[in-house]
Amino acid sequence: MSKSELLYGIHSVDALLEKQPERFIEVYALKGREDERLNNIIAKLNEWGISVQLMNRKAMDDKSEGEQHQGIIARVKTAKVLNDNDLDSLLESLTAPPFLLILDGVTDPHNLGACLRSADAAGVHAVIIPKDNSASLTPVVRKVACGAAESVPLIHVTNLARAMRSLQDKGVWIYGTAGEATQSLYDCKLEGGMALAMGAEGKGLRRLTREHCDQLIKLPMAGAVSSLNVSVATGVCLFEVVRQRG
Repeated sequence: MSKSELLYGIHSVDALLEKQPERFIEVYALKGREDERLNNIIAKLNEWGISVQLMNRKAMDDKSEGEQHQGIIARVKTAKVLNDNDLDSLLESLTAPPFLLILDGVTDPHNLGACLRSADAAGVHAVIIPKDNSASLTPVVRKVACGAAESVPLIHVTNLARAMRSLQDKGVWIYGTAGEATQSLYDCKLEGGMALAMGAEGKGLRRLTREHCDQLIKLPMAGAVSSLNVSVATGVCLFEVVRQRG
């Protein structure tokens, strides 16, 4: 029997329904909720012949185990975990210079979800994370990502340093963010095939990851705080790339 997972929230369910309706097993919806977005999704699910069970709020809250469900929960077949081989295939299929995001040691699912959402908005081709010492695609991540987890490939690599070397061999220039960097993000020409490496909040990039970057950059900080939340910093950096690429 296929493994399954729960998906919470209107954006997450709608995004997966658009891209992979075959993964749905069953859906639970809040009885009596008058919400146009929710009703539209239920209509789409009915068109696909996917079972929708109406439940009262307590039953929905119990099933969601405390997560905000927005009146809809789906049980879906667990997605295939993408790995190093999938990254190679993705790079070969691209017709534009690669634009990648590397997240090193981001263990908070809310931060990972927010980074995926920013990556999707910025047009990132894939997000790369280490197989260990990282948050993975949990229901919380998918909900925070608001559908981006279904559109941006999340690649789990066995050895992050080795994956970075492989990217460099393919002509991808890797910019790593670090507080000790001397060059500002805004002084860099962020063009061509590139990857942006972001570290965990507080710790930053691990030493080995930092050493495998082609160039270290920093965000200029004018206030009393020394660093930004990793998902906020990621959004700022990604959209500077978008600005420069026009």
